[in-house]
Amino acid sequence: MKTRHILGLCLLLLIVSCENNKTVRGIYRSYWGEKGGYAIWIVDGYKVRQEIYKEFLYGGNEQRYLFNPKGEIWIDHAVSCEEFELTLAHELNERSLMAKFGWTYEKSHDSSLMLELKMRKKYDTLCRAHEGSLHKVCPEDATKIKEIPGIADSIVISGIYRMPLGVRDGISIWIVDGYKVRAGIFPDFGLSGNDMAYHYIPPKEIWLDGQISSEETEFSIKTELLERKLMADGVSYGKAYDSAINTNVRMRHEMQKLIDAHPPLIIPPVLVRDTGVKE
Repeated sequence: MKTRHILGLCLLLLIVSCENNKTVRGIYRSYWGEKGGYAIWIVDGYKVRQEIYKEFLYGGNEQRYLFNPKGEIWIDHAVSCEEFELTLAHELNERSLMAKFGWTYEKSHDSSLMLELKMRKKYDTLCRAHEGSLHKVCPEDATKIKEIPGIADSIVISGIYRMPLGVRDGISIWIVDGYKVRAGIFPDFGLSGNDMAYHYIPPKEIWLDGQISSEETEFSIKTELLERKLMADGVSYGKAYDSAINTNVRMRHEMQKLIDAHPPLIIPPVLVRDTGVKE
C-alpha cells in the first residue's frame, strides 16, 4: 500500500508539473546556423509576446529567459537584416557575461549595448571607406534600362552602404539603404540584387535592402548567388531569375521540415531571471 501511495503521489506531481508547464508550438520561423556553439533561431516575436512573455524584444538567450531552450539564441523575426548581426552579438555577449561572471541582466544588457555601439561605428567606417574606393557606376539593369529620367550615364555611389556581411563564394555581401537606392539610382530595386543583374552594383557584390527581415536574409543571399552564377555562365536574366526563385521555394520547404522536427517549446512557471547563473 505504501508503494502504491508513493507511485500515486509521483503521478500526481507529474500531472501538476505538466499542467504548470504549458507547451507552445509555432514559435520557430527559420534556422540561421550556429555561432559560438549555439544554435541561432529566428522566432516569431509576435507569438512570443502574445503567448509567452509580453516584453520579449529583439532577441533572447537562456540566461535571461528560462523559456529559451538551452543551447539556443533567439532573434525576433521582426528584426531587420541590418540589425540582425548586432542583435546576435548582443545576445551572445549578454549570455556570456551572465554565465561566466554571474552579472545581473541589467549590467550585462548595458555592456552589450556598448558592444553594439562599437560595432556600428566600425561598420560605418568600413562602408565610407568602401564607397571612397569605388569607381562611378551606370544606373541601369542587365537589360540596359534606366528608370530615372535625366540621370547621368555614370554616377558616384554615396551614402548607400550600411554594413558588410562577409564574402560568399568570392562575392562580397553588403547591406545597403534600399530607400536611397530607389530614390537616387533605380526605383525598381527590390529586396536584393547582384552585379550581373544590375550594372550600378559594383563587380562581385550582392546588395541586400536593409529593410528586409532577418528571416528573409539567408534566402535572399542564396537566391542572388545562384542567379549571379547562372548569368555569369551565360544564362539570360529571365531564365536565371526563374531558376533562382524555384530554388528559393525548395529551400523554404526544407526549412519548414527542419522547423516541424523541432521539439515543442515547454514554458516553465518562472519566465525570466535577473541575475546570471555561473556555469
